[in-house]
Amino acid sequence: MNQDFLVIGSGIAGLSFAIHAAEHGSVTVITKGKAIESNTAWAQGGISAILDETLREDGDTYESHVADTLDAGAGLCKEEVVRKIIEEGTETINELVTAGVEFDRDHDDDKQYSLGKEGGHSQRRILHCKDTTGLEIAKALIETAKKHPNITLLEEHFAIDLITTAKLGIATEDRIVGAYVLDEASGKVNIFRSDRVLLATGGCGKVYLYTTNPDSSTGDGLAMAWRAGATVSNMEFVQFHPTCFYNPSATGAKARSFLVSEAVRGEGGILINEKGHEFPKDHDPRGSLAPRDIVARAIDHEIKKTGAACVFLDVTHKPKGFMKERFPHIYNTLLSFGHDCEKKPIPVVPAAHYQCGGVATDVDGRTTIRGLYAVGEVACTGLHGANRLASNSLLEGNVVARRAIQAILKSYPVGKESFTTPPVPAWESGGTTPPDEQVLISHNWDEIRRMMWDYVSIVRTDNRLQRASRRLRNLRKEVREFYWGNSVNSDILELRNLVATGMLIVDCAIRRKESRGIHYTLDYPEKNNAFLHDTELRRF
Repeated sequence: MNQDFLVIGSGIAGLSFAIHAAEHGSVTVITKGKAIESNTAWAQGGISAILDETLREDGDTYESHVADTLDAGAGLCKEEVVRKIIEEGTETINELVTAGVEFDRDHDDDKQYSLGKEGGHSQRRILHCKDTTGLEIAKALIETAKKHPNITLLEEHFAIDLITTAKLGIATEDRIVGAYVLDEASGKVNIFRSDRVLLATGGCGKVYLYTTNPDSSTGDGLAMAWRAGATVSNMEFVQFHPTCFYNPSATGAKARSFLVSEAVRGEGGILINEKGHEFPKDHDPRGSLAPRDIVARAIDHEIKKTGAACVFLDVTHKPKGFMKERFPHIYNTLLSFGHDCEKKPIPVVPAAHYQCGGVATDVDGRTTIRGLYAVGEVACTGLHGANRLASNSLLEGNVVARRAIQAILKSYPVGKESFTTPPVPAWESGGTTPPDEQVLISHNWDEIRRMMWDYVSIVRTDNRLQRASRRLRNLRKEVREFYWGNSVNSDILELRNLVATGMLIVDCAIRRKESRGIHYTLDYPEKNNAFLHDTELRRF
């Protein structure tokens, strides 16, 4: 199966790229679940952008947004990347509006966008669609993609591995030639051939026991790129969102991973302990609106110090009806769990949220493998550094996707291929999966997630990291036996990717002998300029 462009993933990065690429050739978009099941669709807060810089009465500027991003990134952001992405904010918003996204407007002037504020931002610059911004963006882009005659969208197709010339034994160059893809409905593994492949598979939150991510976030693209030999960077920086709803009596994945947007704090919500004290101010003068790494550690410290199960996000001082109007999704979801946030503070705990590292790329999404590009959360462009500034991710996904298609067309123009794809062998798989081994797969899945939470979460030590490393390597051997000895299915594939992702996080964390941004270790509690560089890993 041949196509000019192969896109793996259906969030803002993948679909933005596909829509642009479709003007130049055939595009196949594959996603392992439904197209709407992406990290993009789960993004509540919004998208940060500077619009009409010279007309802003509040004095917000590109420089201010750049400064906030650099401050949050704790010295590891690449300033030239930050500037290029932020300066394309207007183009991104215009593109999304053209696709049908209706951002909220000011009540007093419907020609102006209503702008929110989140932790780490010095100004109001977050465009939003109530509190379901990501979902509205995802729906608009999916609808646009489905209407384009050059785009084929294949749901429930799981990318297993990338195919490169190096994997085929061709030593002259390391170039992408396609991917092996499991059709989950038929169980058949097909070969998708393309010299232009985009990874846009999102993050890896499900490697942790508690996460705000959808179940699909198992680090698939990261693990595939790593196995293919691409450079991976800064995976020690996993951001924990401070405010995930805590309700031990509720059941179901939605109850366990429901995010209460940072925008709630931007609109005046404050974090308090059970005595009503705004404890984040004990750690940073910005209090509840400090960057996420500071707030998450403050919550972790408060919970451990007091023995409490959670802390609380208080919005009871806001006018009656405010939450229902500004955050209807959050308000109604909490209400469905029996919690009226206008009457009682919201119980919250931190949860794994966003990987700031990923497949190493430049600002155009270019990886270290020719023809392979990565965009969105799966990639590490240098925008986020050691800690992501809230609502910069949707902006990055769209901007870098747009830049990636321009870069690909320049380096690998459609219709002018100078490279002949060599024969690709058919996929080889094992037999059926015995029921007892299916139980073991589930057990290993749970063990990985709990171990990562206990040993590699908000606060780390060398001892915990070494224990996690040893156990993950033993688990990898077990997973290899499952993988090669049984039929391929989504459970085995996700477990395989979880182990690889966990190892990358741990290996990067072991190498960073300092505390910076969202990587905090008790053994090295201070920053050390000897580590003022990216942590890079590559499989040889």
